[in-house]
Amino acid sequence: MQRKLANVNAWTVSATVIMILLFLPNLTIVMGIFTPTNENWAHMKEFVLGSFIKTSLILVSTTATLTIIIGLSLAWLIAQYQFPLRGFLKWALILPLSIPPFIGAYTYHGIVNYTGVIQTTLRRLGIEVNHSFFDIMNLGGAIFIYTLFLYPYVYTITRIFLSQQSASLIESARMLGKGPWGTFFQVVIPISRVAIIGGASLVVLEVLNDYGVVKYYGIQTFTTAIFQTWFGLGDIESSIKLAASLMGFVILILMIEKLLRGRRQYSYSTTKVRPLPLISLKGWKARIATGYGLTILSLGFFIPIAQLVDWTILTFGTIPISQYLSYVSNSIMVAGLSATFIILFAVIVGNFSRLVYGKTAKLLPKLSILGYSIPGAVIAVAVVTAFIGLDRFLGPLYQFLGINTTLVLSVSLIMLISAYIIRFFAIGYNAIESGYDKIGTDFRDASRLLGVGLTKTFFKVDLPMLKGAIISGFILVFIDVLKEIPLTLILRPFNFDTLSTKAFQYASDEKIMEASQASLLIVAISALAIVIFYKFLEKEPN
Repeated sequence: MQRKLANVNAWTVSATVIMILLFLPNLTIVMGIFTPTNENWAHMKEFVLGSFIKTSLILVSTTATLTIIIGLSLAWLIAQYQFPLRGFLKWALILPLSIPPFIGAYTYHGIVNYTGVIQTTLRRLGIEVNHSFFDIMNLGGAIFIYTLFLYPYVYTITRIFLSQQSASLIESARMLGKGPWGTFFQVVIPISRVAIIGGASLVVLEVLNDYGVVKYYGIQTFTTAIFQTWFGLGDIESSIKLAASLMGFVILILMIEKLLRGRRQYSYSTTKVRPLPLISLKGWKARIATGYGLTILSLGFFIPIAQLVDWTILTFGTIPISQYLSYVSNSIMVAGLSATFIILFAVIVGNFSRLVYGKTAKLLPKLSILGYSIPGAVIAVAVVTAFIGLDRFLGPLYQFLGINTTLVLSVSLIMLISAYIIRFFAIGYNAIESGYDKIGTDFRDASRLLGVGLTKTFFKVDLPMLKGAIISGFILVFIDVLKEIPLTLILRPFNFDTLSTKAFQYASDEKIMEASQASLLIVAISALAIVIFYKFLEKEPN
């Protein structure tokens, strides 16, 4: 069935408007480069911008390296070997992803500080404690936190990739005399390069986007500088320039990622593809494999969860139930609304991409998902600038309606939800796009040949088959919005708090025990959703 880009209908018009609105706010950051400089920007450019770049480079490069080492090694263990608790570790090793890094940061600080369980226990045993040894509120501590709670990105993507590889590749290497280490370094790593770089790139983007860890540990990065310049100095122009610098930094990283991926591909030379057979480990090797997996899982999940539960028990009842329930309802409301709109828009844009041919039809959706590669603080600056401009444009209408203020949309919940949509649209769109790819176009084309219209075909044929993709996309977006910090802190309306912002505020005020209740609920909801997604919605080989 022929499809032409020239065809204009409700789907193409709606999708085009959505994609333009998703991409347009980011142009304000690009335009901010050309605004006149002021004294604050001149001072930052001369004295501190280089420090921001250096610190950010150390953070992303070291964290990426460590997450690759941990994620790849765990993925290879699970994909290639059989050992005690392998079945449990296979899915449990993704659970650290349910703990936002800022929650992990203040939890570990509480564990290792002077009054924490480690130093207290050592003093009771009569062991002299060197306090500086347990100080993690520095650059090294931030790298430790990011590595523990972000390695699942590399682990999950690489494990799935390795599980789908043909056994013939590994067997050929062994027949040529390669041992376990030689096979790993000369075969496994090269064929997994795309998966490894894909997971590591997500880690880098998450580190650049994070505000909670670096703010709590007192580390100066681009994100903290944007907050300080905007709220401390009241200088939005310099904030935009910092945001533009960070956007350029992100684009450079993405270009490096593309270069590292290269054009080398590893494809099958036969249709008879056998998955990797599991090699049983015995004795001390099996104990080391199980111990390694349990150690990483304990550090990244069980230990912080145990501390959060202990603090929750100690502080239960200190926060009024009504106040606590308001944080829960606010969190569920904004996450639910954002996820709903994102999935709705993703379905429209995805269907547009199927209905039309041409490079433009394929390029526009890719531009609309760029928001995920841009840190939240940058998107916040872009959205605020766009909404202030929109309020000024609508000023005469506000006066006509009897509204005495010129700031209406820019101080409302609409602005926050709009920012969430821009930031996380890629997650929902990728899920919907994969769903469209699976169902293909045969059923749709058959319906059209029978004379059924586009819209009716969509609701009767496509939508029922998209159910799994819609549910999975909704869950993933919901969890990401639930954990988001920079966007929520900057754009939330006055006196509007969520679980994540309240946990962050308590931790920033050194009330880390009080922060545990909101934090534990975030983790519980996130962990439950991750397990549901993994068990029931993601079809993977055993």
